[in-house]
Amino acid sequence: MANANPLSERWHALQERIARACAQSGRDPQSLRIVAVSKGVPPERIQHAYALGIRDFGENYWQEAREKIPLLPDDIRWHFIGHLQTNKVKYVVGRFALIQSVDRAELLQEIQQRALKLGIVQPVLIEVRLSEGPTRAGAPVAQTPALVEQALQMPNIALQGLMGLAPYTEQEAPIRRAFQTLRALFEQLPEANRLWLSMGMSHDFEIAIQEGATMLRIGTALFGERHEQGG
Repeated sequence: MANANPLSERWHALQERIARACAQSGRDPQSLRIVAVSKGVPPERIQHAYALGIRDFGENYWQEAREKIPLLPDDIRWHFIGHLQTNKVKYVVGRFALIQSVDRAELLQEIQQRALKLGIVQPVLIEVRLSEGPTRAGAPVAQTPALVEQALQMPNIALQGLMGLAPYTEQEAPIRRAFQTLRALFEQLPEANRLWLSMGMSHDFEIAIQEGATMLRIGTALFGERHEQGG
């Protein structure tokens, strides 16, 4: 249990920061859902986070997630937050409570076909590209409304909102503009599909709260530094 105390301290510090940001924005912390980004985190540390009351965990890679999921409690809500290849859809649909990274029509179609085969409805978010760069995924802003319309026509897909990553920078202005862009797109969704506005990670979640996020993806601020940037 050597890692439990530092994890607990980070969790309480994170909750205090969220509470302060919510107070400054006139928001209720209970209106936010925290997804603990557990990429690169071993099952025993996820279990420690679970013991603190965290129930939502985000994974980026199916190959990693498949080793962890059977070892952890059944009531965890797993989120797929990484780039999803169409050939991995058959593994992810039905195993994740929410697929947050749907960014193209062919991926929507593959999810629909797999969910239909399983006889389920798969909740998804559409990921919007909020900045440019070789590692940035997501549907271009201009193409997002058309992708939304496609999702709404698919009976085995439940569109629950949007996800996006702001530019990774110390400058507040471009981060805020990115979140405002995503919020504006989110507000164009039908009311029934505006469940989750997933934006804000460890370095920018206070700004995301101010700009209306309802879901935060937090890795480093909870689990500490890992080998990769994790949220």
